[in-house]
Amino acid sequence: MQEQSQAAGAIMRVTRVLDGVARWSGWIVAWMILPMVGSLVYEVIGRYFFNAPTIWAYDMTYMLYGSFFMLGSAYTLLRKSHIRTDLFYDRWSPRVQGAVDLACYLLLFFPALILFLSVGWDYFWSSFQRNERIVTSPWMPIVWPFKAAIPVATVLLLLQGLSETLKSLLAVVRGEWP
Repeated sequence: MQEQSQAAGAIMRVTRVLDGVARWSGWIVAWMILPMVGSLVYEVIGRYFFNAPTIWAYDMTYMLYGSFFMLGSAYTLLRKSHIRTDLFYDRWSPRVQGAVDLACYLLLFFPALILFLSVGWDYFWSSFQRNERIVTSPWMPIVWPFKAAIPVATVLLLLQGLSETLKSLLAVVRGEWP
């Protein structure tokens, strides 16, 4: 019994560290939204008050927004804010919830994200090696820093998925959520 309690304590320490990574990354992404909003405000003021639109604000906004959306996914998972069919899930016991979550993480989440990481890394690396630029934009910004968000976000999501998997395992074993 004490051995099981020690194992649960070790699992909880690991989940606290992994949850801390998601919290930290979510905090950084939240603050990074301010420069994006600043560029939008600058564009609106320049365009409508001084008749001097920028050539870069639109591109920066959609590239940053896409990056922030992906980079915030681990924090979203930590906060249990991804879509779930709560109609059924909320009626189940913690043990059944944990078993369903555990099965979904192992059979669907991890295989899909490992594939996404592989493809996303290749997508980023190819862009980095060519110093790829967006040719449809008049200022032709480099795009690889934004494509780097794909593998980085995937790694963050995999780490948080590991934390959630461990919590699900504890729910199955203990019959309550940690």
